[in-house]
This record gives sequence, structure tokens and C-alpha cells, in this order.
Amino acid sequence: MQRMSARGDADGDENRQADNTPDPITEYQKDFEAAEKKIAGEIDPGIRAVVVAVCVLVLLLSFTLPHAGSANGWDVLVYAQPAVDEHIKITSRIFVWLALVFGGVFSILALVTRRWVLAWIALAGTAVSAVFGMLAIWSRQTLPLGEHGAGPGIGLILGWITVMVLTFHWLKVVWSRTAMQLAAEEERRRAAEDHPERGDWTV
Repeated sequence: MQRMSARGDADGDENRQADNTPDPITEYQKDFEAAEKKIAGEIDPGIRAVVVAVCVLVLLLSFTLPHAGSANGWDVLVYAQPAVDEHIKITSRIFVWLALVFGGVFSILALVTRRWVLAWIALAGTAVSAVFGMLAIWSRQTLPLGEHGAGPGIGLILGWITVMVLTFHWLKVVWSRTAMQLAAEEERRRAAEDHPERGDWTV
């Protein structure tokens, strides 16, 4: 009886060890999903990274050039006396702030960190700033009667063109990453349908 009991205990220990043995397919699935989530949150701009970096430099350069008369972009940004003298409108002030924050700061952060969410924010911000840039140029061409001021300067026009170029390139980067995510999700769905015994591969 003692031998049978000892044998039964040994069998129970072996069964418990077998139950605790990790399933290699499950472990592979977890590693695959973890790696995929990490990749899905990153961008690979490739050669566009050089274009975006150059655009950021050009954008900062445009701030040193005249936006209207003697007021340059930095004067418009802080609403210095030259900007007051040139009757700078709110649209121009919003444009330079959006261009600096999203076209400059967030574009640099997205390039350095390669995070998809930062690239998406840079895209949205530059798109909005492009609209305000157009309004800023229009406001300099339609000054009310009684207000004397110069038309849109080279700095304003250059900055507007630059944020439009940034918007185009960030759109390409974000869209290519989104398309890859959708393709990977479709591939996981097909794998789950073809091999249901491996569990749910969708996230």
C-alpha cells in the first residue's frame, strides 16, 4: 500500500509539472504580440526624416524674416512693438504659435522619439497651422480702411509654404504606418481563422 501511495504521489507530481509546463505556442504568441505592439507605436520616416528636419530649419529661419513690414516672426509671436505698429491680426499670431509648436517642437520630438502618436499630433497641428497661415496672408491683403500696413512679408509666405510641406510629409508617414497596422491586424485575423487551436491572435 505504501508503494502504491508513493507511486500515486509521484504520478500526481508529474501531472502537476506537466500542467505547469508553458505552452510554446502561447509563449510565442505573447512575444509576437508584444513585439507587434511595440512596432505599431513607432514610425520609420526613412528619407522623409531628412526632409522634415530641413523643413523645421527653414521654418525657424522664416521667423527671422519679415512677416509684415518691419515685424518679423518673433515680433509677431510675442506681439512686440513692431507687430503692434504693423497692425498684426490675431490670425497671424495664431499661425506663428501653431507653426512653432507643431511644425517645430512636435516635429522634432516625433523625429527623435519616432513615436506614432507624436507624428499624428504634428500632422494635425501643421494642418491647422496651414489654414491659419492662409488666413494670415489674406488678412494682410485686406486691411480695413484707416489701417496702414505692409502686405504679407517673405517670412510669412515662406513659413506658410513650409508648414504645408510638413503636413504633406507627416501625412505620408502616418498613413503608411496606419496601413501597415491594418495589414498586420488582417494577417492576425486570418491566422486565427486558419488555426483556431492556437487561440485568438487578434488584439
